[in-house]
Amino acid sequence: MAQIALYPGTFDPLTFGHLDMVVRASTLSSKLIVGIAENPGKNPLFSLEQRKRFVEFEINTMKDKGVISESVEVQAFTGLLTDFAKRVNASMLIRGLRAVSDFEYEFQMASANKRLHENLETVFLTASEKQHFVASKLVKEIARYGGDVSSFVPSIIEKELMLLFNK
Repeated sequence: MAQIALYPGTFDPLTFGHLDMVVRASTLSSKLIVGIAENPGKNPLFSLEQRKRFVEFEINTMKDKGVISESVEVQAFTGLLTDFAKRVNASMLIRGLRAVSDFEYEFQMASANKRLHENLETVFLTASEKQHFVASKLVKEIARYGGDVSSFVPSIIEKELMLLFNK
């Protein structure tokens, strides 16, 4: 049986840190699903459809360049992550850790997910040295005040952020 990994997130906005995780996670299983969570509790800047479109564009670009394989796909979902993982037959969750402070929250979530879906293992990947401080919240704050986000996000997202904040 082929192992399916799931890399879930809100991706609001998608950053180079997320894309680095996709590249690295894609080597850990026969198939990787990038799951775009609706997550209305986070009050996302971009709609679920927009975020899915942005991620698909970048994933397809990486496939075209041979950076990742064709076995990476993008799906949007609503509701519990564990229910989505069951629907797509994922046996592995990929979670990124930027700093030690992320671990406590991620450990709690991994434990809850394991209780809800006993066959789902969580694998933690540490952020690369270049990306360890990049968070979507930080990118939004920089963009809101007209700062240069080009080193944090792909150009399509940079343009959308600038339009959104009229900068």
